[in-house]
Amino acid sequence: MSEPAPRPPKKERPPRQKMPEQPPEVRVRNFDEVPYGLTPDQARLEASRCLQCKKPACVDGCPVCIDIPGFIKFIADGDFDASVRKLKEQTTLPAVCGRVCPQEDQCEKTCVLAKKGDPVAIGYLERFAADHEMQRGETNIPPIALPTGKRVAVVGSGPAGITAAFELAKLGHNVTMFEAFHKTGGVLVYGIPEFRLPKAIVQRDVDTLRKMGVEILTNYVVGKLDTVDQLLANGYDAVFVGTGAGLPHFLDIPGEQFNGVLSANEFLTRTNLMKAYRSDHDTPIRKATRAVVFGGGNVAMDSARTALRLGAQEVYILYRRTKAEMPARIEEIHHAEQEGVRFEFLVAPTEIFGDDKGWVRSVRCIRMKLGEPDKSGRPRPVPIEGSEFEFPCDQIIVAIGNGPNPLVPQTTPDLQTTRWGNIVADEATGQTSKRGVFAGGDIVTGAATVIKAMGAGKSAAAAIHRYLMGVTRDP
Repeated sequence: MSEPAPRPPKKERPPRQKMPEQPPEVRVRNFDEVPYGLTPDQARLEASRCLQCKKPACVDGCPVCIDIPGFIKFIADGDFDASVRKLKEQTTLPAVCGRVCPQEDQCEKTCVLAKKGDPVAIGYLERFAADHEMQRGETNIPPIALPTGKRVAVVGSGPAGITAAFELAKLGHNVTMFEAFHKTGGVLVYGIPEFRLPKAIVQRDVDTLRKMGVEILTNYVVGKLDTVDQLLANGYDAVFVGTGAGLPHFLDIPGEQFNGVLSANEFLTRTNLMKAYRSDHDTPIRKATRAVVFGGGNVAMDSARTALRLGAQEVYILYRRTKAEMPARIEEIHHAEQEGVRFEFLVAPTEIFGDDKGWVRSVRCIRMKLGEPDKSGRPRPVPIEGSEFEFPCDQIIVAIGNGPNPLVPQTTPDLQTTRWGNIVADEATGQTSKRGVFAGGDIVTGAATVIKAMGAGKSAAAAIHRYLMGVTRDP
């Protein structure tokens, strides 16, 4: 009996590609984007790592269900135009998501390769395809259905609102978007720094909406100029509320009233939306010598890295747990460490002190130890008696989370909310307690990710379409 033919050697897959980026000592002095993006050769090499699974778990991990193997296969084949077209079948903001979404906790987490090594760099490849389209100066406008004659008001222009408007416009509805600020984009423009998400990218996506026929009204505060009820009475057949979580939380400790203590919302809005970092803008912002940031999420990282770029000599992040429990993305923590942000773990502030002119001069802290897990599943921080110490600083940025924007719920009496002020809406459809009113994103869930807000906007748009066309009963 003959010996079986030897198996051919298993083809080794290339390692995960590293994205080139600005050196830390250079980027800390500018607000230019930190990563440069993959080169075409890198992108094709990274795309070749994809196994093209018949049942891709990565798609299940994506809140907007992108055909991930499909768009990656086009990159591997060198057909970059087809790749971005495939992406835009399911997502409105690929250039945004490729930069700021936590792929490591979503699509990349469920990649088969992650079981024994590094997953495919799905986020890098998404960014590459979207940037390719931008570099060519082209915009892929999807086919628009015939006009339905129905009007929809979209309140808020963050990721949930942009996605809802995009999907509704594709379906032939007449869409008007209302934005309270003078710039469209919501948290994408006021909350995320230029070095992580260039605002020209957001503007390009907003321009796409205009090309699709969406009317955009800025400086328009729904709840003041018009209420939701007035919009419905004035000819809108449905309203989508995507006003986000823009109400900053504070610690409620003595001394928070001193000058130099800011919410991360105010600090980042002044810097990002109102361009305080640019010499040709008059937006005032305090440039600290020794800045302290309370918090451990992405907003805390953004605040600390921004303070460094504004000229602070020292920037500290004070966090009440350890590095292992920080909710910020690993990449953002890594970049902050590279740039010189210092971390004080297992520390909680208890009181802020000011000088005789009313400016912050220090914060009293207490050291913590980790106890039993709390509702978040993380170990609960427990104060260590007698461990108080004083930490000198001349600026404090509070980045411990945000609550829902209260204006629309407060001016819409029959809109059901939770005890925290979030709008109660069906998870799958966005339907609220009020007929013709839908909601999604952070105003419903509390502060979450860009891609989850997009998923909510997309689901709500589909439900609004069914409602307008009489496919389902009234909510």
